[in-house]
Amino acid sequence: MTFSALHQPSARAAAPYTRRSILTGVLGLAAGAALPLAAAGRAYSAATPDIIGCAAWGARPASEPVVVLDNGPERIVVHHTATANVTDYSKQRAFALARAIQTYHMDAQGWIDTGQHFTVSRGAFVLEGRHSSLAELRTGARQVRAAHCVGQNTVSIGIENEGTYTSEVPPAAQYAALADLCAHICDQYGLPASEIYGHRDFNATSCPGDRLYALLPTLRKDVAARLGTPAPESAEAADPIGDLVRQATGRPASAYAEYLPAHLLP
Repeated sequence: MTFSALHQPSARAAAPYTRRSILTGVLGLAAGAALPLAAAGRAYSAATPDIIGCAAWGARPASEPVVVLDNGPERIVVHHTATANVTDYSKQRAFALARAIQTYHMDAQGWIDTGQHFTVSRGAFVLEGRHSSLAELRTGARQVRAAHCVGQNTVSIGIENEGTYTSEVPPAAQYAALADLCAHICDQYGLPASEIYGHRDFNATSCPGDRLYALLPTLRKDVAARLGTPAPESAEAADPIGDLVRQATGRPASAYAEYLPAHLLP
């Protein structure tokens, strides 16, 4: 996730963390194997997914008023947290993750609140990120200005998915919760399933990881199925030459590297 300079406080210096140093010891927990995706899908029957609000997980107040925009979102942007693929799927872990993300965003990045609108834990708990995101989703007319993707913070809904999905796929339950959440967002705001993207579609970052990014065409189809709409057409063809060039030269790091310092989570 990156944050537009337009919204970034000028008084705060960049955090003294590097992606490599923090990912090496992040959380200090063992990575867990992902579950098969075959069991992930389920019919989109519930009108509203169970989304846990900021107050329930113990969020701090935003450091300044959250901006509610007059416009609704034009798309959804999918992220991963680039944290350990833990096997602790409990609600307590999800709450601790939400608090750690908010602490990092506010204290290290200098932002007013959590950067993304929503977070999906590996245990399939869906949590509100930035304050007022859930209230605005319920009305389906406006959105909260966020801090998850440069150039998209005023026109998209950002969803963080706990884990690192460069070489693993998300657990089946987490993927299903993501699909349910995306379907609900699309339904509330009148978005087609084709308007689901990955962070790397807009910024120079590896987020949301190669494996999760490769699942986005499937995610769009699963969301369309939940909505009862035709499956979207395939996205643009892969660019193998471009991929080779990026591998050879090194993909530039995002201004916001997706990780959490190890001390923020038990």
